[in-house]
Amino acid sequence: MVLRIVAALLIVALLALHYRLWISPNGMRDLWRTEAAIEAQSAENAELRERNRRLAAEVRDLKEGRAALEERARTDLGMVAPGETFFQAMPAAAAPPAVVAPVEEEQRPAEPAAQ
Repeated sequence: MVLRIVAALLIVALLALHYRLWISPNGMRDLWRTEAAIEAQSAENAELRERNRRLAAEVRDLKEGRAALEERARTDLGMVAPGETFFQAMPAAAAPPAVVAPVEEEQRPAEPAAQ
């Protein structure tokens, strides 16, 4: 009899532990949710690290190199170097739609008479 009570208590304790492990808010679901959040944050950090690397390279080019500075002046400010000629290509203008004048009754040819 005592053995059955001890076995029942052990089974209840085992079920309680499994509930806490698999179903409770602080169990495996929380672990999986946290791991997914860590992966998402790691991916975002990698993207930001790459963006920072590109921005640092651009800053270095602007500080040290003249080519990047000239490119910025040309594209953003529309500047032209001495001795250069500026050409601007414009898109072809669309032709206005043809206006069709309504045909008046008097101008229509007479219909042949039925015989």
